[in-house]
Amino acid sequence: MKTGEMSKGIVRPDGNAVSGFILLNKKPGITSFQALNEVKKVFSTGKVGHTGTLDKFASGLLLVLAGRAVKLAPWCSGCDKEYEGTIRFGTETDTLDPEGVPVAEAPPPDRETLEAVLPRFMGNILQTPPVYSAVHVDGKRAYALARSGTPVEMRERPVTIHALELLAFDSPLARIRVRCSKGTYIRSLARDIARAAGSRAHLAALERTAIAGFRLSGAADRPVPSSLRPVTPGAFAALGIPCMEADDAAVSGLRRGQPPAPFLQSGAVRFFPGEEDLSPDCAGVFDKNGALIAVIEKKDGGRWGYGYVYAGA
Repeated sequence: MKTGEMSKGIVRPDGNAVSGFILLNKKPGITSFQALNEVKKVFSTGKVGHTGTLDKFASGLLLVLAGRAVKLAPWCSGCDKEYEGTIRFGTETDTLDPEGVPVAEAPPPDRETLEAVLPRFMGNILQTPPVYSAVHVDGKRAYALARSGTPVEMRERPVTIHALELLAFDSPLARIRVRCSKGTYIRSLARDIARAAGSRAHLAALERTAIAGFRLSGAADRPVPSSLRPVTPGAFAALGIPCMEADDAAVSGLRRGQPPAPFLQSGAVRFFPGEEDLSPDCAGVFDKNGALIAVIEKKDGGRWGYGYVYAGA
């Protein structure tokens, strides 16, 4: 079985048995939740989720999971993401986006000053999320506390900026490309870049162009039955998750929840060619036809155990 093979057996378009994922191009002006409502209607299932919210004003790639594939969210949501955004210098808003109320003003920087501060935000940095965000504070969403008038103290947290590029600058607008880790807020990045340059700003526009190896260019503008994709080794490869292949006896045992370690030791479950030297913390296990059987991960002591058994007996 090759990494790019498709498995027709995982996509079952019969009501609640639907299972797979959709690459969806969310349009600005609707929430991620509203985008999922359309998916639910098309596939007649309430089991739908995504692997990272996009703000209402933002557009771009949503990785939507449907049916049993929703259970794969923990292994999909930690991926790096790529964005293109437009920073508007001069005014900072309370939400750090165009829908907010102005709270501070300062002259825009010149290009030289802007380019000089960008390297400060490369690599591992500490970032304070926006007050208007879904981050939990004392058990409640920060945005809910802020809207109720409750003072909210947001704590810094580590994020990683893998790439930060200035694509264009026509004062007061700067267009940037960012590749970053899970949990990074581009609104916060715009705020912090502006302050470092002696200015203030908000994020005027944002488009998510990639989630791990999935690109916006491959996304559907609206969900249709043909946009549902099966969970294949190729999908796992796009997420950067190694894959294993199990023989028929191992598949039967794994579906019954038997410990995976003996199958690995016997060679009944083995890495795909080219991945034998990897030492991952998790892996997808597929049968010889490319159907996902389980996600296994290393537990305490380094022994392989189950993250999720995907296919029932």
